[in-house]
Amino acid sequence: MFLTRFTIDPARRGARKLLASPQAMHAAVRAAFAAPDDHERPGARTLWRLDTTVGGSIQLYLVSPGRPDLTHLVDQAGGATAEAWTTRAYDGLLASLHSGQRWAFRLTANPTHSGRKTAESKDTQRFGRLRAAEQTQWLVDRSARCGFGVATQQDGQPNLMLHRRQTLTFNRGMHKVTLTTVTYDGVLEVTDADAFRQALTLGIGHAKAYGCGLLTIAPAH
Repeated sequence: MFLTRFTIDPARRGARKLLASPQAMHAAVRAAFAAPDDHERPGARTLWRLDTTVGGSIQLYLVSPGRPDLTHLVDQAGGATAEAWTTRAYDGLLASLHSGQRWAFRLTANPTHSGRKTAESKDTQRFGRLRAAEQTQWLVDRSARCGFGVATQQDGQPNLMLHRRQTLTFNRGMHKVTLTTVTYDGVLEVTDADAFRQALTLGIGHAKAYGCGLLTIAPAH
């Protein structure tokens, strides 16, 4: 597994096109892998996320089974930096995980629930959770099966900050796709190392092709 960071220059026309459409970004990420096994393997798949830094730059993060080649993205949307992207081995971190560890984390996700559009509808579909309290509870409920627990603060509330709460609409072929997304920053504790590794390599929730599901961790201070 590999972890990659790529800097996007939002002033470039190609970058603006990619940033406006998760479908276009998905295609650009897919094009970074020559072999299908480098993009997706049993127990691991390519995940991506866009982060905006305090200084306003935009970072594309990838976790992937194979090493990506992002030359085409440099030509289309890259910044004028000496190092267009960095890729590091991820397996060492995955192997070091064990229960009881505490990590700071970031996750952009598509919190949803299933239901019927009308009382007369026979089929169920997914609906985005729109309220902050519901979005928080979605992650708290899901965390146990993903091998971690969200840490609590002194007041007993989850140690979480929600930001970039938005609803995205974009075209996928002849159809419109609408996604509710939210970015979570917080602190977690590993409860099941194997399940946690799976969450890191397979993602959390739905809409993984469109920039959701990638959980990244850093030392918690």
